[in-house]
Amino acid sequence: MMLGMTLSAFTLFHVVLSLIGIGSGLIVVFGLLAANRLKNWTAIFLLSTVATSVTGFLFPFHGFKPSYAIGILSLILLVLAIVARYAFHLAGSWRWVYVVSAIVALYFNVFVAIVQSFMKVPALKSLAPTQSEPPFFVAQLTVMAIFVALGIFSVRRFRPL
Repeated sequence: MMLGMTLSAFTLFHVVLSLIGIGSGLIVVFGLLAANRLKNWTAIFLLSTVATSVTGFLFPFHGFKPSYAIGILSLILLVLAIVARYAFHLAGSWRWVYVVSAIVALYFNVFVAIVQSFMKVPALKSLAPTQSEPPFFVAQLTVMAIFVALGIFSVRRFRPL
């Protein structure tokens, strides 16, 4: 049991946190593109994404998994985003540090969602059973390209007052 929950309940909790992080993160990115801080959405995004990364370490798996590396990198980026946003108030270069770290943390969450989708959704699993087939590669490359573009445009456009 994790946090007093069965494994299936804990998994659902983790997935819901992840979906909240992805949904609120996408809203935050559109706010960045519109030069809008979206204070409440930002807090929801950062909190739920930190919680997603932390709960990922609580599953009863043994050995170092690639998901742990993503979780560690995500937490480092989230600390940077939180410090840039709340300690340094986006002053000077902390503006782009916030934008880049928040967008990459969101990308990591989406990356893991795609991996999990190809593992768990039968239609996707049949297209890429080992996740080394072209459909998986194309999906990940497309999403990465979208996030790179969002990052570039967000750094250029996000100039909060």
